[in-house]
Amino acid sequence: MLHEYRELIAELKQKDTHFQKVFEKHNDLDHEIVNLETSHADQFQIESLKKEKLKLKDEIHTMLVKHSK
Repeated sequence: MLHEYRELIAELKQKDTHFQKVFEKHNDLDHEIVNLETSHADQFQIESLKKEKLKLKDEIHTMLVKHSK
């Protein structure tokens, strides 16, 4: 995810607790989605989690762009 910001992500995870929490929540959702997909869970639930994950990714990207300027 957002590989071009790898160094900035590592820096912000150390310095910014809000960024760290959002980033961890995004990763947790990713793992949860994979687990649900492999167990053939309800597609509505999976899609809902994917939308939440996408919102978090957008928030992460916004923070990265802001801090890279």
